[in-house]
Amino acid sequence: MSSQAPQTAAVTTAIAVTGLRKSFGEHTVLDGIDLTVQQGTVFALLGPNGAGKTTTVQILSTLIHADGGEAALAGYDVNREPARVREVIGVTGQYSAVDELLTGRENLMLMADLYHLGRAEAKARTGELLGQFDLTEAAGTLAATYSGGMKRKLDLAMTLVSDPRIIFLDEPTTGLDPRSRRTMWQIVKDLTKSGVTVFLTTQYLEEADQLADQIALLDHGTLIAQGTPDQLKRMTPGGHIRLRFAGASTLGKAQAVIARPGKADEEALTLEAPTSGSVQELRAILTGLDDHGVDVAELTVHTPDLDDVFLTLTGS
Repeated sequence: MSSQAPQTAAVTTAIAVTGLRKSFGEHTVLDGIDLTVQQGTVFALLGPNGAGKTTTVQILSTLIHADGGEAALAGYDVNREPARVREVIGVTGQYSAVDELLTGRENLMLMADLYHLGRAEAKARTGELLGQFDLTEAAGTLAATYSGGMKRKLDLAMTLVSDPRIIFLDEPTTGLDPRSRRTMWQIVKDLTKSGVTVFLTTQYLEEADQLADQIALLDHGTLIAQGTPDQLKRMTPGGHIRLRFAGASTLGKAQAVIARPGKADEEALTLEAPTSGSVQELRAILTGLDDHGVDVAELTVHTPDLDDVFLTLTGS
């Protein structure tokens, strides 16, 4: 398959989904979801196990058919033009597709053969990807000897052999150590800079926070929230300021000054009070304490993170 399918230059929406539905028997897996993913961005689909994430990816990557709704990738309809869709996508699953009995270079050349690249083009593309993923020195050794991070990089490199415009990444850093995970994050960021669109599913909420331009939260087949990471965090209560004081009398005075529901710990000499975390609100609190002669020994601010969003919205 060639990745150079005809395409109009006007298309800026990489993935458009309307009313997507899927059931298995009497069990509804997707209940009419709508998604829009812009070209050159990272879109993260999050949700508990069984929420419908894998089914969504399988439908969009033409592996299974939806029962209803419409979906288009790079302007091509999933139902009417599945062959065109396959020409512009790449899929990296949760479990590595690397053949450990082949070398890194042989794995890439095998993928090039599957995409019917000419010999010269295949060698050039393989060399380019080995360099891009820092695998040139290991190219001639068996993949069985690679570390987990190296195998994951090779797996993604194999997905990129056809130069896809849209990539589905399913749990791309599962099992990787923190350093390898951050290397993979940088690779994903670099891909979007070149115009590639990444559709990400992950259980690592920090990963979604680091990478995603947009996030959709799926639960029981229904989208319950969509937005940027910051937008989702602002939807979620739980932000608070934590103040530590030098003595019990100061703590008591601070409670009277702040005059809002909170939690005081007389042993730790700390006071927690709800706050949005905005600069204006923090400044008002500190100015009020200062006006009343209350000295703060230490201040920390907790704003909701994606873990808070996930737990609040899904109840998981």
